[in-house]
Amino acid sequence: MTDNPTPDWALAPGEAVRITGEFLRGKVAEAGAAGLVVGLSGGIDSAVSAALAVEALGPERVRGVFMPYRSSNPDSLAHAREVAAALGVDAELREITPMADAFIDELGVEGRIRPGNVMARCRMIILYDISARDGSLVLGTGNRTEDLLGYTTVYGDNACALNPLGNLYKTEVRLLAEHLGLPEAVRTKAPSADLWEGQTDEDELGFTYAEADRLLHHMVDDRLGDRQLAALGFAPPLVEKVRKRVAAMAFKRSLPPTAFFPGRPSPDPRSEG
Repeated sequence: MTDNPTPDWALAPGEAVRITGEFLRGKVAEAGAAGLVVGLSGGIDSAVSAALAVEALGPERVRGVFMPYRSSNPDSLAHAREVAAALGVDAELREITPMADAFIDELGVEGRIRPGNVMARCRMIILYDISARDGSLVLGTGNRTEDLLGYTTVYGDNACALNPLGNLYKTEVRLLAEHLGLPEAVRTKAPSADLWEGQTDEDELGFTYAEADRLLHHMVDDRLGDRQLAALGFAPPLVEKVRKRVAAMAFKRSLPPTAFFPGRPSPDPRSEG
């Protein structure tokens, strides 16, 4: 199977801009917020999310934040600055090294995953503090592919007040980036959480986003079974790997389970029938 950059199931970029624009304007107005704040990592997802916010509200109501760690690739900050300049948004630099290292050293955090989780949650502390300072809402940047695969940190990069990308696959985010005219360096770079030198998302996952998107569309959206997926050319080991991962990571896509009591409705209207 070859990668198809414009699959027939992908939402047209113009339609995505229209829908997300209505969504963002409506939610910001409902909250009475001054605007939106978004962490700009130098990657395609945060760039597209910020661009959609600018399209919806104008650059004066969107604030970017650069939050590098001492081991971050210098290109990430350079690309983030390039995005902010292209969009015409004000942005501020907030180094996370001192706060992250204080936690990592105090608790003896080791390995790669645990320090990465600390960094993601430090960044969200900063974004929510700026949100409180400015009366703004934290804008999410995670896409549907990451959400289904659980390639995200709970209360870290998946924390937000609203998210325009959460129902768009990575393939659709890439199409949007081109449609919105974002810098080429951001559109063409290998996706990376930039947690350690040379880290890339696809190396960690063991498959490409393009492969995952095609499979997830048929598996989740079309609800095809293993035999049907095999008939479409998907290798059974890949199908099994992705299906198990989607099931195992379901907890990241839900609110924390709450014990309910007779006669007491849920405070969350989303859980009411």
